[in-house]
Amino acid sequence: MVNKIGSFLFSTRLMAVLFLSFALAMAAGTFIENEYNTDTARIIIYNAWWFEGIMLLFAVNFIGNIQRYKLWQWKKWATLTLHLSFLLILLGAFITRYISYEGMMPIREGETEKQFYSDKTYLTIFVDGDYQGEMRRLTFEKPILFSPVTNNNFSISENFAGKPFKIKYKDFIMGATETITEDKNGSLYLKLVESTDGSRHEHYLKEGEVQNIHNVLFALNFPTKGAINITMNADGKTIQSPFEGDFMTMATQAQTVVAKEIEQPLAMRSLYNLGGARFVFPDEPIKGRKTYKSDNDFKNKEHSDALIVTLEANGKTEELTLVGSKGSIGEPHSVTIDGLDYTVFFGSKVYELPFAIKLNDFIAAKYPGTEKSYSSFESQVTVIDEGKSFDARIFMNNVLDHGGYRFFQASFHPDEKGTVLSVNHDFWGSGITYLGYTLLYIGMMAILFSKNTRFDDLKRKLENVKAKKSKLITILLLFLSFGMFAQNHPPHDEHDGHDHAEHSQQSQSAQTTAAHEHSKDQTSAAKSVPTRMPTLDEVKKFINENAVSEEHAAKFGRLVVQDQGGRMKPVNTFSSELLRKVSKSDKYENLNADQVFLSMVQFPNAWFEVPLIYIKPGNDSIRHIIGIGKDEKYAPFIKFFDETGNYKLSKYLDAAYQAAVPDQFQKDFIETDRKVILLNQALSGAILRIFPIPNDANNKWVSYMELGEIGLKGADSLFTQKILPLYILSAKNAAESKNYKEADFFLDGINKFQAKYGSNVLPHEDKITSEILYNKYDIFKNLYYYYMISGVLMLLLVIVNIFFEKKALRIAI
Repeated sequence: MVNKIGSFLFSTRLMAVLFLSFALAMAAGTFIENEYNTDTARIIIYNAWWFEGIMLLFAVNFIGNIQRYKLWQWKKWATLTLHLSFLLILLGAFITRYISYEGMMPIREGETEKQFYSDKTYLTIFVDGDYQGEMRRLTFEKPILFSPVTNNNFSISENFAGKPFKIKYKDFIMGATETITEDKNGSLYLKLVESTDGSRHEHYLKEGEVQNIHNVLFALNFPTKGAINITMNADGKTIQSPFEGDFMTMATQAQTVVAKEIEQPLAMRSLYNLGGARFVFPDEPIKGRKTYKSDNDFKNKEHSDALIVTLEANGKTEELTLVGSKGSIGEPHSVTIDGLDYTVFFGSKVYELPFAIKLNDFIAAKYPGTEKSYSSFESQVTVIDEGKSFDARIFMNNVLDHGGYRFFQASFHPDEKGTVLSVNHDFWGSGITYLGYTLLYIGMMAILFSKNTRFDDLKRKLENVKAKKSKLITILLLFLSFGMFAQNHPPHDEHDGHDHAEHSQQSQSAQTTAAHEHSKDQTSAAKSVPTRMPTLDEVKKFINENAVSEEHAAKFGRLVVQDQGGRMKPVNTFSSELLRKVSKSDKYENLNADQVFLSMVQFPNAWFEVPLIYIKPGNDSIRHIIGIGKDEKYAPFIKFFDETGNYKLSKYLDAAYQAAVPDQFQKDFIETDRKVILLNQALSGAILRIFPIPNDANNKWVSYMELGEIGLKGADSLFTQKILPLYILSAKNAAESKNYKEADFFLDGINKFQAKYGSNVLPHEDKITSEILYNKYDIFKNLYYYYMISGVLMLLLVIVNIFFEKKALRIAI
């Protein structure tokens, strides 16, 4: 029995099963992480006992094979190197997982920091009380992971000086935001919405408390010097501010001054600007209790999480709501039961470095024309260690190593005045893993050329088969030559024979394509604004008759635009993406992408009626909502809006975007909504950002619609206001006259304006040509089919080769 178990553990069959299991687990983990978040993948896959079991069986199998095949012999050194490399990689992974630690280190400019927060989250309990005659504190902690789709239950049972206590899981709210649940016996709360740091945040002021919001104090029914005091009672609502400021009434846009230290009526639903804080009180105060709800954003969390637990001790039970998250310690909650003080909090634990890091400067570079799209960022720091110091720069692919710690640039503070460094303390784990990968490379190279390996055995067997094959071919040729000799020398009593070869020739006719011709004559009625709604055929005819030539569309396609992410690209790239994303096609009828987009710029109203937005088969709900037939594959833009201009999908999108795990129905709504948004940007002209702002520090470009906001003056203002309408008109006339000289002239004028004011970011002509060629041939679209076909052919060749080799080997034997 023992021998059978040993032979199975060290068999190649087990190795194949382990590799397959490992590959499937990694693939599943990737999909789970993409669908939810990293913690979910860790809970289900990477931290699971069975995944660790696979790693353990790998190690046992490698060690057993070293013993079984006596790989310590010098002649088998290449195979031994390969086995040792895998063992070292597994050992390094074990050290990284169970011994090493990592975390995040936020630092503000000019400050020096030694502490960082753990990457893992912990439930930490401090218990203070009388322990054997003296006051002591015991600490209990448990690393915990939570996911929106797994069972998060856990419990902790401990005791302090013989007094047992237990903490049990009740609920977990990921991305928790405050809300107030009405309760007549609760406290009075007033909702405050502010956008001091540029993003919207909700807060609740509690009666009788002072709250610090972005370094501004607020107090509700609790007069406090230096705070913005809000008073609400039967006599009315008032505000008293230690700062001068103003507020704007939303309904009338009227502005009113707020005097310093003077109590005056509070204006609800008005935008206050006091002490650098901008805020509004949108709702009347309510009585209730504070609870939390999830923001349903599990990948890009902006809010802390809320963990709800129960503490049981001496027959009493207390419910605690703990707010915290990775990268922060969390808000502590204290409770006293049976003479013991329990302090519980949820979040990261704090590690301390043996040296300090000072942030001298944080530099963030943005993509041209963007405000929040960053191309790179770096931290310029000084490392201070026992009186010695040195400067260093930390940015992407430039890591700081010091004292067994590695520092990576992870993120930064929203105001760009602070950095967040990723700290990794894994000297032995990473070192052993790198050594393992080095040996793996050496072993893989050596095993291809070294003797006494399986590759060498296979090579010798193949050479033997080839030798036997060549002997067989020689014998076959010999037999064939004897047969030919007999046919070419007939007996003398037979008459001479004559071979009559017949040669047939096949003729091949050339294929011709008939181009769809449209009448060049247009009546004045067709060109004028119709008195009735045109039919779809009339709209298509109008678009085709007014489409520019492919040659001129190609020139328009070379015009450079700046996308919302700051990337400079030719119009051809956007037009290609537009059609592929909206209609799942590279062209519309006989018009290519550039012709279609230019037509949209010229005649947006006509394209409102064109069925262009692709809707997945089987989604009858969207078709029913927008009012098209169940069998219709495409929907026109206009169908997504009712007679008053309301967007028909809006009431379904809130639930779809907020769903923790969107179902297929909701995914289809989101995908369709994105197509409508993209097409709207094209039809409105908002996407055509072709005008660089002269001398702009961030090289921003704007569309024709945005020209009024940038305040151009003189000749530049006149040029930008006139050039695009003139070009559109000349392109329309050129489509009728077939003379594109004027249209080319205006297009060249736009190109010269871009070269004059946007040369810092304008791509070279060669790059534009290369990108257009890439769009034209779209090699990666067809690569899938080429790989599939070549893979099938190679498999067939292998099967045929094996078949003939075995047949030849049997004949030779």
